[in-house]
Amino acid sequence: MNISDMTSLSSAYRGRFAPSPTGPLHFGSLVAALASFLDARQQRGQWLVRIEDIDPLREVEGASDDILRTLEAHQLHWDESVRYQSDRSDAYEALIEQLRERGHCYYCPCSRKALLENNGKHNPDCNPAQPSPSIPMAIRFHATGARYSWQDLLLGPRFYQSKKQTDDFVIKRKEGFYAYQLAVVCDDIDQQISHIVRGSDLLDSTPPQLALYYAVDVTPPRFGHIPVILNQQGQKLSKQNLAKPIENEHASLNLYQALKALNQTPPEALKSATVDEILCWGVNNWSLDTVPKRQAIQAGWHNTSGL
Repeated sequence: MNISDMTSLSSAYRGRFAPSPTGPLHFGSLVAALASFLDARQQRGQWLVRIEDIDPLREVEGASDDILRTLEAHQLHWDESVRYQSDRSDAYEALIEQLRERGHCYYCPCSRKALLENNGKHNPDCNPAQPSPSIPMAIRFHATGARYSWQDLLLGPRFYQSKKQTDDFVIKRKEGFYAYQLAVVCDDIDQQISHIVRGSDLLDSTPPQLALYYAVDVTPPRFGHIPVILNQQGQKLSKQNLAKPIENEHASLNLYQALKALNQTPPEALKSATVDEILCWGVNNWSLDTVPKRQAIQAGWHNTSGL
């Protein structure tokens, strides 16, 4: 049996992998992609890919195509057309307008530095009824002091007590770019995402995202946060820390090592298996329960992907 025979899809589960095109995928990215892919496929669910290209100042030319080629080389095939957030400005504006009508956001000229220096307090020019075109202003979401809780698929019960004003977060930046929290929630709602399996580096994003879901009366998806991969120096694998790109010609070995990182105990024989055989084993044997229930794990093995 090959992987294409195992995807009699159910509409009950809709997962996604949503990388930013700030460079090619590294091993940590592949681990996150594989975890979300296997969780979706094991539950006969749909798996989508979305390119989160809303920050042109950080985007690397050609990175989107490179990311998709890497996913294809590892046979992590998605079920619908790839979505690009750069095409979604109208939807993000519509969501901001909905939030504004409900009194959930306001215009803010305050810099991050000024807010830090003033313990989160805003200056008197904040929240004007009509913004001045001569003063650059962000749009912020009102934190209400609510307590946000969720049952993380890996980490168990989690909660965060928000603080009024101090936890107000940006949903549209002064430069006119849409902020990550707004865009990701808008697209997850529109694409009817039911499960989000992602790295624990995004754990702190869950409370503001829950706040946005509740503000528009939408049931949030289920969240599961897998550990991020650390290099030998104890740093998270990232483009900033010069993690080497995945080498597509070693796709089988990359997947085998990603399964090991996820504590899925693939048999030694899979080291010489095809990509399709490894993914079939992964789908049949996937268990989120065996993934390490901590926020980071250190890579302690040799591989061809730059750890």
